[in-house]
Amino acid sequence: MAQFSVNAQRFDPYKNFKFIVRWDGKAVAGISKVSTLKRTTEVVKHRDGGDPSSSRKSPGRTEYEPITLERGVTHDTEFEKWANKVWHYGAGAGQEVSLKDFRKDILLEVYNEANQKVIAYKIHRCWVSEYQALPDLDANANAVAIAHIKLENEGWERDDAVSEPSEPSFTVPSS
Repeated sequence: MAQFSVNAQRFDPYKNFKFIVRWDGKAVAGISKVSTLKRTTEVVKHRDGGDPSSSRKSPGRTEYEPITLERGVTHDTEFEKWANKVWHYGAGAGQEVSLKDFRKDILLEVYNEANQKVIAYKIHRCWVSEYQALPDLDANANAVAIAHIKLENEGWERDDAVSEPSEPSFTVPSS
């Protein structure tokens, strides 16, 4: 029988709306949406020469899906500065790409309702493959303008240093 750790006070799964994305050691302001962390491992089929009726399966190459970050358009230029390290139009011949630092490791932190960090993932060697500075603009709409970047990455791992917190308990005053 499998053994696992259980927080006796926590029965509900964590919510998906409390998170922070960090790069260069600081939180990035205003990120409202992060796409899924997903990896896929190819299946390599093979068969033994003496066994014509069945095939065996082995793991092959693992691919990590790009991650998209979205946020409302503001004067903050973090998305644009990072995207410009990959390609900066008009920077001059030989200066369009910053090969030194166009990749970044980022940290995705998830928080519970009490604002305690409960899960974190380290995402390795990210770079911007797509940058949308402005969405479609529509004078008849009533919505927030959203910018997004698409990050290629070379893998991610859960930060095991983040442990399950003891959740706070509140005493309700008697009347």
